[in-house]
Amino acid sequence: METLHHDFKVSLSRDARWEPGLRPFFEYRDLGINRATSGSFNAHVIRVKKPVGTFPSTGIHIHELDFQMIYVLNGWIKFIYRDHGEFRFSKGDCCLQPPGIIHNELECSDDLELIEITSPATFETTTAEF
Repeated sequence: METLHHDFKVSLSRDARWEPGLRPFFEYRDLGINRATSGSFNAHVIRVKKPVGTFPSTGIHIHELDFQMIYVLNGWIKFIYRDHGEFRFSKGDCCLQPPGIIHNELECSDDLELIEITSPATFETTTAEF
């Protein structure tokens, strides 16, 4: 097993800062994993930005990364995946999106909150076709 150096990191909810990110209709809470792993991983909490407007579809896209996992903390979100179909993930549901999977976020509840973990921490997102 390769020995990696990761810093110790604590992210307390009382110190949470919500910031803009990849999608303008979401807010992101950085959990500090990017910095602690020197960019090997990222973890953040994502929630719907208030006030809630119409949730636009993200469009069919692909992320250039090695690992992407979501875990729903609250509410629900609906995705469609090429070759796998449509899924509605609710509180407590988890999905590992393998590298190169083409997908689209279709809609979500206004109380959606989820954790997303990726590797590497920063990656490209490009449009795709089903």
